[in-house]
Amino acid sequence: MNVQVNQNERLIRPSDPAIRYTGRIDNSNPDAPFLIYVCSQVEFRVTGHVLRVFIENIHSFYENRLGVIINGVESAVLLESGEQVLDLSDRMTDGENHVLLFKRQDCCHALVLHGFAVAEDAELLPLPPRPKRRMEVYGDSVSAGEVSEAEFACGQVDPEGHNGRYSNGYLSYSWQTARLLGAELHDIATGGMALEDGTGYFYAPDYIGMLSSWDKINYYPPFGAKTDWDFSRYTPHVVVTAIGQNDANPVNFMAQNYDCDASKHWRSAYAGWIRAIRAKYPHAQIILTTTILGHDAAWDRAIDEVCRELSQTDGRVHHFLYSKNGCGTPGHIRGSEAAGMAKELAGFIETLPDVWED
Repeated sequence: MNVQVNQNERLIRPSDPAIRYTGRIDNSNPDAPFLIYVCSQVEFRVTGHVLRVFIENIHSFYENRLGVIINGVESAVLLESGEQVLDLSDRMTDGENHVLLFKRQDCCHALVLHGFAVAEDAELLPLPPRPKRRMEVYGDSVSAGEVSEAEFACGQVDPEGHNGRYSNGYLSYSWQTARLLGAELHDIATGGMALEDGTGYFYAPDYIGMLSSWDKINYYPPFGAKTDWDFSRYTPHVVVTAIGQNDANPVNFMAQNYDCDASKHWRSAYAGWIRAIRAKYPHAQIILTTTILGHDAAWDRAIDEVCRELSQTDGRVHHFLYSKNGCGTPGHIRGSEAAGMAKELAGFIETLPDVWED
């Protein structure tokens, strides 16, 4: 991208050490970080009322918006496809400003950051320390906060033609839980995601599942080759696995016959995934769950069976059910509903012994 600043401005490169990145982000090119996961964050403090963002939006589907929180005020900016310059100066003050830019949506788009234009005499200021508590969530559209801003449709199916405009990871139960706990978050969530390839709704008709994507940075074919994540870069104290409600597509085998070969295979594959997570994070508390989105209770029964099996030798694996698990709403979870989920989940996490010990 051709990055040019105006007179009386200076350029801040993405690699500037005063900028903090949070989330599973590809920074193999430090001056062009690649953001694909929802809730990925770019944060800094700067003086002056000038802020222009040089960014590339790699559009796949839906409307795409960049999440913005400047001095505690949240807003969103509609993105075009391709390279663009976003002028956020009207949100800034002449004094000190705290800037947090975040990815509101999942891989319906990706972002490449190319830098910031600030006032020529602007000063980058130190950020407070990172949170000492760390969480990671693996999930689907609910964990990603899809359609979460549609408060007028609480307890209802999603509004027709929403086209992504109501999706906001900031309102997801994932990020709300992390904020309640004062924890850093990596949100590995994608709409339509199920456990195994060939099931769920993600990347139809060639469905991609969590088993082939959970350990990746890029896992979405339209954005190029798959790239592996380096797990040494982030070690959570708590891992939440919220998979098991899209798996009923195209066949709801767990509900139809809990003891059929397909059901037994799914439980075995799910257990293998949890063991793989444990191999990456030997000391994490791992919480197996789904959400309040409507689904057959047979899937939660299956998860409970796996948890009981694993917990015989691993005391840091737990099964958690919300008070309205599987029956809270036929549509996506709105922000206020996600707040209730977050309160329950955070409360459960705080009961776990030594949960925040490194």
